[in-house]
Amino acid sequence: MRSLKFLLQKEFRQIFRDKSILRIIFIMPLVQLIVLPLAADYEMKNISLSVVDHDHSGYSRQLVQKITASGYFRLNDYSPTFHASMQEVEKDRSDIILEIPAHFERDLVSQSEATLFVAANAINGVKAGLGSAYLQSIIRDYNGQVRTEWMQLPRFNPDLEIAVTSSNWFNPLLNYKYFMVPGILVVLVTMVGAFLSSLNIVKEKEIGTIEQINVTPVKKHYFILGKLIPFWILGLVVMSLGLLIAWLAYDIMPVGSFLTIYVFAAVYLLAVLGLGLLVSTYTSNQQQAMLISFFMMMVFILLGGLYTSIESMPAWAQWITRFNPVSYFIEVMRMVILKGSRLPDISRHLLIMTGFAVLLNGWAIMNYRKRG
Repeated sequence: MRSLKFLLQKEFRQIFRDKSILRIIFIMPLVQLIVLPLAADYEMKNISLSVVDHDHSGYSRQLVQKITASGYFRLNDYSPTFHASMQEVEKDRSDIILEIPAHFERDLVSQSEATLFVAANAINGVKAGLGSAYLQSIIRDYNGQVRTEWMQLPRFNPDLEIAVTSSNWFNPLLNYKYFMVPGILVVLVTMVGAFLSSLNIVKEKEIGTIEQINVTPVKKHYFILGKLIPFWILGLVVMSLGLLIAWLAYDIMPVGSFLTIYVFAAVYLLAVLGLGLLVSTYTSNQQQAMLISFFMMMVFILLGGLYTSIESMPAWAQWITRFNPVSYFIEVMRMVILKGSRLPDISRHLLIMTGFAVLLNGWAIMNYRKRG
């Protein structure tokens, strides 16, 4: 145990001598947790709208006013023809075209129905899909408004309607920050753990101290523990800073207990650090370690459920996420922070993460022994 103590002292001294590591640990969470949730907004606003109004009636003007007053759309131009609006789309000045046909008001009054045409620029598929959905929702709302006005008329015979009352549990206002911040915090903890630990042993190889350590009587598992424990502690510090920033900047406080978060975070960091150490045993310089770690981080983040729901992924991608530690931690963070889940509720996730930690750290120790 004395050798482990000396190794830990050496590691902490090296960490605190390196100012770049300290900046990564303490400044990166502050900047990313403040900037990313504000930038990664799931709501689409200021969608450029081009209107082709062939009717020029009171109803068509009311509809356009309702659309522009919603706050989601910005009226780019009032084109006389559809071809003119298409030119605006081709020049990237408009995102969506709304074409109102001639006799729109007459058909709506006489036949109780009318057809509108919506064309969206689908180069940005997300913007096109959400913009069309927003526009159709506003049109449906306008349709209901017109029906309400007509109900005052004796000739109107309203169809049977079903009223639906809905509620959103755990996030009543559908605030996307409550959904994004826990996931971004997981990514930050993962980056600190995986990147720094993967560079650690490789740095010893580059400066030549690994040969000196190999000829000492220090046991291999003590050496791995000496590399793992400092970054495990720093990972928990980053987690604490992230939770503090989430509270101060976004007023996000976990509904569940901090104990549940820290128990899972402690096991998760063991798994991620083990992965980083495993990478460092297979690489010979920091450039190789950085490239491999970056590749794995991109896969983990894109298939982790941060930006897209895992349930909406193809079957093969859902199968891959079972081997993605990030996906489990993101789910647990949202469960605890938003839902108030406790340790029994995340027992399956905790068991799987423990398996990851044992497998990856055991592999790293055995691989280092073989190559040492």
